[in-house]
Amino acid sequence: MKNLSKSELVAACGIYCGACHRYKKGSCPGCAENIKATWCKIRSCTKENGYHTCAECTEFSDVQACRKFNNIFAKIFALIFRSDRKASLSLISKIGVEAYALEMEEKKLPVLKRR
Repeated sequence: MKNLSKSELVAACGIYCGACHRYKKGSCPGCAENIKATWCKIRSCTKENGYHTCAECTEFSDVQACRKFNNIFAKIFALIFRSDRKASLSLISKIGVEAYALEMEEKKLPVLKRR
């Protein structure tokens, strides 16, 4: 596990890897360092377009319209973990990646929770 900055621990989809139990245990390298994550269409898309996260995308006015972001796996993930990656990306757009990472670190949350 490399010593990454907090902002580097924010995944393309808005998950903050720094608060994830798998990352903290060392069983996952996090999005930025996961060379095996070629299956992740979100990660591939952001890399191809030079974005850090989907919050920078200008192709869709609502991230929910993106089929790479809003797919069956994302819906299952959101249901199981009560996560709201869309809200996380909105917060990133509003305050920036670094401030988002610091906030998530303080809250000890990998992603904002659905209300």
